[in-house]
Amino acid sequence: MSYFDVASTAPLHPVARQALTAALDEGWADPARLYRSGRQARMLLDAARETVAEVLGCRADEVSFTGSGTQAVQLGMLGALTGRRRTGRHLLHSAVEHSSVLHTAERVAADGGSVSVAPVNRQGRVSAPEFAALVRPDTALAVLQSANHEVGTRQPVEETAALLGDVPLLVDAAQSVGRLPVPGGWSLLTASAHKWGGPAGVGVLAVRKGVRYASPLPADDRENGRVPGYVNVPAIVAAAASLRAVRAEAEAENARLHALVERIRRQVPQLVPEVEVVGDPVHRLPHLVTFSCLYVDGEVLLTELDRAGFAVSSGSSCTSSTLTPSHVLAAMGVLTEGNIRISLPNGTPEADVTRFLDLLPRLVADVRAPLGLDLPAPVGGSDTLVLDMLGKRCPLPVIELAKRITEVPPGGTVVVLADDEAARLDIPAWCQMRAQTYAGEAPPTDYGFTHGTAYLIHRR
Repeated sequence: MSYFDVASTAPLHPVARQALTAALDEGWADPARLYRSGRQARMLLDAARETVAEVLGCRADEVSFTGSGTQAVQLGMLGALTGRRRTGRHLLHSAVEHSSVLHTAERVAADGGSVSVAPVNRQGRVSAPEFAALVRPDTALAVLQSANHEVGTRQPVEETAALLGDVPLLVDAAQSVGRLPVPGGWSLLTASAHKWGGPAGVGVLAVRKGVRYASPLPADDRENGRVPGYVNVPAIVAAAASLRAVRAEAEAENARLHALVERIRRQVPQLVPEVEVVGDPVHRLPHLVTFSCLYVDGEVLLTELDRAGFAVSSGSSCTSSTLTPSHVLAAMGVLTEGNIRISLPNGTPEADVTRFLDLLPRLVADVRAPLGLDLPAPVGGSDTLVLDMLGKRCPLPVIELAKRITEVPPGGTVVVLADDEAARLDIPAWCQMRAQTYAGEAPPTDYGFTHGTAYLIHRR
């Protein structure tokens, strides 16, 4: 079985498994007790908190551990709103937030508060100025995810935070922590260990010093009074160990998975008729891609892929627990049926992606066959193509650009990621010689990479 659903939950990282086994022996005692085994458990818990804080870029005493990412979101939102009740009871969030945010917002509205929802564009991305324009004098909290769980679109967190003034921003970073650097500007941040390869049942709630926060639950002395109940020290230790491990692997794995996902984004519309790849082609997670197939029941296609040995997920209404269309896809204005989300775990072999692309056209055709449709052959493809040429010396980046620029339509963009300084001269020169438009440079982080330079070429 090829597991392509890491956005739901990641396989337990080997480092997490080792750390969990060791911590079950060494950290089983109550970390609040003063005897030896309790002190040992406390040392393990403190070390785990330091590790998580280092990755998040905050102080250790700003980090609390919860029972899940959902609990972290709920406590973060309700605690911030309770702490700022003198300011008002207005909540602002984007239209594509996780259901934990939406359900908490429903609770706020039912209790007499008010809620504003910021729209997104067709790629699922908010406009920072439009989001900030919804702030009111009584706005107590704004919520914006770092990256979307269904389509992979990354949000302009730092740009938005800079426009919010004194309004604290809670960032749901469940899909990006461990994979990408944590964006700046947040006041509260939440994450979930099983998304990065840690054990299930460990969430993270970070609250910056100076942010007004009051627990919405009865008082408890543990976790800085933010999260009641006994802490699972072995699971927290395993979560921290795996977070450190995946961050160390992230640079190489992001580049490799980004290339595999780019291949899927480019080839699926060329192989299957009437398919749209959704989500932002540029501002996106490196490992996730979603596409929508017209005239296809998402659950049926998911089942056929499962039979063929691929575990994927769908945002179609028929696969949700509520039997309602995905609020994310609906907010984007894209097809809410026939959706397949692929999210690749670290270590995914390229051969698995090749086999998926080989099987997909036949499976979709088989599902559509009873409808008797006469569909045109697929044409065109994505209007943005990212070429990973990191570690390749010129003229190889220019050669690859010349070979593949025709894969985008006229007006489309080719992004060449390169770290050879000669590319800074050779790529603009090639554009001038070949009558193509050189559009300048961009940060590699805009395309899910951590080093090198992104060179932008518009095809004429």
